[in-house]
Amino acid sequence: MLETTVQYLDGVKFSVSSRGHAIVCDQPAENGGEDCGMTPPEFLLASLGTCAGFYAAQYLKARSLPVEGLRVRVEAEKAQQPARLSSFLIEVTAPHADDARHGEGLRRAVERCLIHKTLIHPPTIAIDLKAPALATI
Repeated sequence: MLETTVQYLDGVKFSVSSRGHAIVCDQPAENGGEDCGMTPPEFLLASLGTCAGFYAAQYLKARSLPVEGLRVRVEAEKAQQPARLSSFLIEVTAPHADDARHGEGLRRAVERCLIHKTLIHPPTIAIDLKAPALATI
């Protein structure tokens, strides 16, 4: 099981911790924040990109290809009704895997990424609200 804890700090800023590591999530000034960290959608893109990068690097290493210069860029389109990220593009640059065979192998490797698969096959999400019962007057 994976676990992450999010703790409110102030304004629209949160501390996020997992396995002893901590990061800050915030909003840009135009959304009422101090811009001290990435926004939740940016964290989602970072999660997808680092996962894709991990799988791409594993593919390259397994074939004794250099990993230097490996770069992953992720972009997403916003949609409304309901507000969400509607489409993603994962751009993988691997300078030392420049033939068709390795290109297709890299694509298959990136598609095995846990985050990619999670987004393609949406999980169920339960919400367990832990709030003190309202006192009756």
